[in-house]
Amino acid sequence: MPTYTVKTSNIKFNNKKKNQIARAITKVHNKITGANSYFAQVIFVDNKKGNHFMGGKIIKEKQIFLYGQIRAGRTNKVKNKLIITLRDAIIKNSDIKKDCVWVYLLELTPAQMIEYGEVLPQSGKEAEWFNSLPNSLQKKLKKIDE
Repeated sequence: MPTYTVKTSNIKFNNKKKNQIARAITKVHNKITGANSYFAQVIFVDNKKGNHFMGGKIIKEKQIFLYGQIRAGRTNKVKNKLIITLRDAIIKNSDIKKDCVWVYLLELTPAQMIEYGEVLPQSGKEAEWFNSLPNSLQKKLKKIDE
């Protein structure tokens, strides 16, 4: 359900650091939204050096952009807590300054999303959705959620 894309500028994380950040993002999403961990995807994209500009000028500072595509239907209070906690998790796990971390939440209508080959449920209907899946897929998702 949530797909978080971590775009970096002027920084390249090793696999250990990527794993640490991915786990932190997944934990935050799970804790705040209640969605199972197997829904949270984290994708890293490194921006090539010299491809980041602001105000027409090249940026040389280390920057992190987090784009979270999440299902629509959560309250503003939940979304605010999510965005702030995600920012704090990025800062803690990357050692990047607060003013160099950018977080964006993009809401998508669940009926317009397919994951694991199935149209996604409305928020709060995850258990019904999960129970309708084939047993083999349920087993696969339970392993991811451990």
